[in-house]
Amino acid sequence: MIYFDSAATTLQKPASVSAAVADAISQMTTPGRGDHPAARAAAELMLRCRMEAAALFDVPQPENVILTANATHGLNIAIRTLVAPGDMVAISGYEHNAVTRPLHAIGNVSCRIVNGRLFDPAQMAEGFRKALDGGVKAVICTHTSNVFGYTLPIDDIAALCREKGVPLIVDASQSAGIHPVSMKRWGAAYIAMPGHKGLYGPQGTGLLLCGEGQTPAALMEGGTGSLSRQQEMPDFLPDRLEAGTQNVHGAAGLLEGIKFVRSRGLDAIRRREWDVVRCLAEGLKAKGGFRVFDAPAGESAVLSVLSLEMPPETLADRLAEQGVAVRAGLHCAPLAHRTAGTGETGTLRFSVSAFNTPEEAETVLAML
Repeated sequence: MIYFDSAATTLQKPASVSAAVADAISQMTTPGRGDHPAARAAAELMLRCRMEAAALFDVPQPENVILTANATHGLNIAIRTLVAPGDMVAISGYEHNAVTRPLHAIGNVSCRIVNGRLFDPAQMAEGFRKALDGGVKAVICTHTSNVFGYTLPIDDIAALCREKGVPLIVDASQSAGIHPVSMKRWGAAYIAMPGHKGLYGPQGTGLLLCGEGQTPAALMEGGTGSLSRQQEMPDFLPDRLEAGTQNVHGAAGLLEGIKFVRSRGLDAIRRREWDVVRCLAEGLKAKGGFRVFDAPAGESAVLSVLSLEMPPETLADRLAEQGVAVRAGLHCAPLAHRTAGTGETGTLRFSVSAFNTPEEAETVLAML
């Protein structure tokens, strides 16, 4: 199979990831629930995972790295901490349902949606400047669109938020492990990301990076292995947000995935992925018959296209019959499609990882 659906989940992982998961299942229990070797080994592993993530994402304190079930879990914590009924927030026009649905569920939240042309970061930054003129309680913004691979100008947006004193939540689901993500540089309140995409960890893993001075709302209450006599959740991290038995074997795999990204280097990963995306984009434009939404050089591991002759779902099914995995439809981001004008059709999306090659792209072009 040629796997071009890594924006959903990376399938090819470093061999060390599955080996670490197997070792953790057979050798580790739950941190904080015993002083025996299996529990101590789990506690040490969780700390190493936090430390590796803190080093990659410029988080000053490893305890501010929260292990979550996925990016959606982290975004729900962040959004419900900073947004209340009656508040106004500013979001980009390229947000995923993981942002828009929690806002809808809170109720009576006004959203200033900052729209802008695809691949026009200056227009997007100016849009946020206007949106922050008054009354906005939080900014929630994707770093890279999961549909179009458009990397938004987060450095500029973060600077505007610091200038206006507005907390920033960043959805780094499509950028973590590909583009630099820096808590220190952005000064964000929260940054959420999955473990199973660009960090090459298992499904069921994610990270929520918490900024200094944040007291996040606990979505769950329960045992933490600490302060067991009191009924209130601990007010310190990570315990406040990690109630119940943790996904230790998932964290073991995620640790190895992060180590792989750090050892390979973001620049090398980005160049490798861009070589594949560029091959697909240039080949499709040369063939004709496709509308190609291609990002500027080096910006993305995602390529959305529309066939002028065949619906995206039909084309995806035809490719699947030939052993090629892609995704078609709205990609859980109808707002992004409305912004870009593809809301009626959705798109066919190719998304690559560090394990794909230009030769695979050539093979798929020949099939098309």
